[in-house]
Amino acid sequence: MVSLVSLIALPTLMLSLVLGALAAPMPLDTSRQPSTLSPRIEHEGQGTYFYPGEGNCGGWNTSNDPIVAISTQIYDDGSNCGQWVYITNTANGQTTYGQVQDSCPSCGAGSLDMSPAVFQNLADLSEGDIPIEWHYMNRAWSP
Repeated sequence: MVSLVSLIALPTLMLSLVLGALAAPMPLDTSRQPSTLSPRIEHEGQGTYFYPGEGNCGGWNTSNDPIVAISTQIYDDGSNCGQWVYITNTANGQTTYGQVQDSCPSCGAGSLDMSPAVFQNLADLSEGDIPIEWHYMNRAWSP
């Protein structure tokens, strides 16, 4: 005769084994994962400001728009138009974002020309020229 204890114990044991197998870690398939991540490129240069109008990216902008012009050395026919950049004033630590909307023929490769709206987030306009570091944000990113 089967006892009540064995009727409860056997299904409980079976359930424990099944749940234990389901909870076991699965091996990681590394063939579909990137082997390395590329580092974010930090640009260093000078930050200046300008009064925008029609930019090389095709739009019209005002001094209140959060835009930047990148050096013609890296403008690359506008492939970065519309992309946001994160900018740091290395003298005081202030940071802000700007959107690429123009090119700057007089800028060095790591320098940015900024609308007054962007520049004033980093320093007073009276400073005119500040040391900066900056990098592109992910293309899909927007503040």
